[in-house]
Amino acid sequence: MPVEHAALRELAAVLHPGAEVVEVEPLGPDAAGAADQPKALGYGRPLRVTLRLPEGRIARFVFRLQAANEFGHDRRADRAEAALLAFDLFNRTPDHVPALEVGAIGPGGALIRLGGAGEFWLATGWAEGTLYAEDLRRIAREGTAGPLDLARCEALARWLVRLHAGKLDDPAAWRRALRDLLGHGEGIFGMVDAWAGGAPGAPPARLRAIEERCLAWRWRLRERAGRLSRTHGDFHPFNLVFRPPGPGEDGTGFTALDASRGGKGDPADDVTALSVNYVFFALDHRAAWPQGLGALWRRFWETYLAGARDPGLLEAAPPWLAWRALVLASPRFYPGLSAAARDAVLSLAERALDAGRLDPGAAEELLGKEEGG
Repeated sequence: MPVEHAALRELAAVLHPGAEVVEVEPLGPDAAGAADQPKALGYGRPLRVTLRLPEGRIARFVFRLQAANEFGHDRRADRAEAALLAFDLFNRTPDHVPALEVGAIGPGGALIRLGGAGEFWLATGWAEGTLYAEDLRRIAREGTAGPLDLARCEALARWLVRLHAGKLDDPAAWRRALRDLLGHGEGIFGMVDAWAGGAPGAPPARLRAIEERCLAWRWRLRERAGRLSRTHGDFHPFNLVFRPPGPGEDGTGFTALDASRGGKGDPADDVTALSVNYVFFALDHRAAWPQGLGALWRRFWETYLAGARDPGLLEAAPPWLAWRALVLASPRFYPGLSAAARDAVLSLAERALDAGRLDPGAAEELLGKEEGG
């Protein structure tokens, strides 16, 4: 978004009251000009603003905009993070050029100052209804999935089919999705780091082995950019609210919460985020598997696979399943989880990583172990 000189004059008046803007000069990534290998790319789009102060002295400041690129700056939120981090850091670093102000460009090119701001906030609408997690808790207790439960499961699967049909041609976004899967603070590395010394059923050596296998999967999937789709990014039962049915409605209408990770990724992200919870809610309620949570697991996969017609989905799913398994098994999120349940959900992910694909039948074997003796 271009910056009007009038906006720069207003900023100059705040930084240096009474100053006159004399010149606004774009700066390249290698303003000094190296002799043989000038730098071709920079992360910002800086302008040098020259001022004449009231007493006649010349002063200068640099106005910086973040440039969108594939180095983790492709989302507006990334660029906001970079600007805020610079403002927080520059003035704490010895002998560093000072940070004078930070802000955003508002309507009409106006500059909104944020230097005095604290934490950022977001206001959203309110979704009336019941969290899908409450449905799964009830089924775990009662052991049976009724017709409405199966219909809701199908509705979620069909919704994902429609969402994932929006394929995207953006190889950089595909590589970012894989990179974030591993290296983001909310991804696999971040989940493992938050475990500290491990937990019963998941010693550090086991976590390290899962990490290492997932890193190999990044390279296995890296050139499959044709899989990039619109995604929700955090499609789990605590982010799905089923609305109270109105006249003529069947109770399968829902509202999604907290779309994440830029809305671009592998469909396997969303399908594993939801489906692994059918397993998770059954781990300490195994009698609820055959006619309850297992029935939902089977119905979800049947509905999604038939509708999506994505032959590569099960082959792409293992590292995404591993990530979600690490979240569910984490003592930070579920401190009361038994060691046996933690072991079981990680075993499901390990089996898929080692087999080279997610086999929906593996959950049947996993949940039938104790049931069958």
